[in-house]
Amino acid sequence: ILFLSLSLLLNPFQMIGQVFMVVDVPHHCDTSWIRAVGPNLTEEEQLNLTLPQDADGAYEQCSMYSPVDWDLDSIMAYGLNTTEKCSNGWVYPPGQPLSLLTEFDLVCDKKDLNDISQSIYMVGLLLGSMIFGPLSDRIGRRPIFLISVFLQALFSVATAFVPHFYVYMAFRCVVGASVSGVLITIPALATEWVGVSYRPKAVLITHCFLAIGQLILAGLGYGIRNWRLLEIAGSAPMFALFFYIWVIPESARWLVTKGRVEEAKKILQKAASTNKRTIPPELLEQLKPEKQTKSGSTLDLFRKKHLRKVTSIISCAWFADSLVYYGLSLNVTSFGLDIYLTQLAFGAVELPARICCIFLLQWFGRKKTQAVLLLLSGLLSQQWSLLLPSDQPIVTTVLAIIGKFTATASFSTSYVYSAELFPTVARQTGMGLCSMSARVAGILAPLIRLLGQYHRAIPMAIYGSVPVVGGLLCFLLPETRGADLMDGTGAASPQVSKKTENLSKKDSTKDGVELETDI
Repeated sequence: ILFLSLSLLLNPFQMIGQVFMVVDVPHHCDTSWIRAVGPNLTEEEQLNLTLPQDADGAYEQCSMYSPVDWDLDSIMAYGLNTTEKCSNGWVYPPGQPLSLLTEFDLVCDKKDLNDISQSIYMVGLLLGSMIFGPLSDRIGRRPIFLISVFLQALFSVATAFVPHFYVYMAFRCVVGASVSGVLITIPALATEWVGVSYRPKAVLITHCFLAIGQLILAGLGYGIRNWRLLEIAGSAPMFALFFYIWVIPESARWLVTKGRVEEAKKILQKAASTNKRTIPPELLEQLKPEKQTKSGSTLDLFRKKHLRKVTSIISCAWFADSLVYYGLSLNVTSFGLDIYLTQLAFGAVELPARICCIFLLQWFGRKKTQAVLLLLSGLLSQQWSLLLPSDQPIVTTVLAIIGKFTATASFSTSYVYSAELFPTVARQTGMGLCSMSARVAGILAPLIRLLGQYHRAIPMAIYGSVPVVGGLLCFLLPETRGADLMDGTGAASPQVSKKTENLSKKDSTKDGVELETDI
């Protein structure tokens, strides 16, 4: 669990690190053409002669007076009246650290490329869900996890050396696909290696490292303002995880469902040896699959009525989770306070949110927790967007932080809940499908922000309405607290066994061995 968790420390950097690379700065058109006829002009005189001004007397950022072939005296006497878009680039404040915005001129007509590039990254997450989810059910959790870690390290570091913004977007798409592979294999490995009572803890401990990563992101963004150096600092440490090739085991449960019982026995014996335990041979002999099970497909999730309902509703929940989570995270620059302080608060609130999930899931069950958290995150977003005036940055930020708390807790709940709802033969396929749903929302989240140019409340009203609908739908799902994981697609729902805890205790005390009774 610790090794799986370490790979998530830098995940927030890949998700929302770009926010700190495209910080808005003052800019205006490059009008150095006038220097040819007026080399001794001061900067203020140059700007007065070549840039139009808005109603407030500030220089226009995206237009300039058209260059003419007049001498300086004629220009000063008659002035310039015809305007055009910036044709020679832009000028930024001197000493400004190199950022994506200043290096690739993501201003004016190219301003929307920032949000579009975030959507391209989410497209990568979607492609990763489509590719790595089914592959993980077919060739195993471990190889897909290792491949994803390698691709993330390679392409995220390569992103720091791109010569053009469109190449940057292409590399970010590949990084998104690899991040998706990591995100959907970790819950499966975590839940399949522990017993019933430890499943929420296993998944949510890994998610706590995501929260720590949010805090690291705030520190990196504040300390490193050059975007290329920031990209390297937030990506290169992934290369340190290559030793995972020798330490990350395959899922014993997955091996059993594939009929590879002998391999599963060897891994369990290695686990017992690591914990200074011994497994009696007669206990290992019980480790037999009931029947040879083939990998499930996406169609299998829609053939059976109970799986069709579960898949549809939990996919809607993931969509809602992702929309409100990224809607808040990507708007960190819009709350009116210092973005680094706001990000620090966002990261700090995620840690208790994920820890609280451990207790909420045990006390109230999966269904109620998922539904209520979605409802709260949606309602908080709506209240903020519809009721608060734009001149209340502190109140706005506080509500946004509370909304981030509930959205984070809801997202973590979805990971645990989904892993328990889908059968082993199609768990990664189901998780991949849910992840695809979340990535569609992730693609839309930056684009919905563009609607803010019509009214500031529109984006957050959308971000808030969808979770409310998703939360209501979650009341139709079955409860999985204390239930055994399904291995095949035959069972109508995860079965809660009254003997589960007693059997687990009995097996765990027999010669000091803990073996999952449902296997």
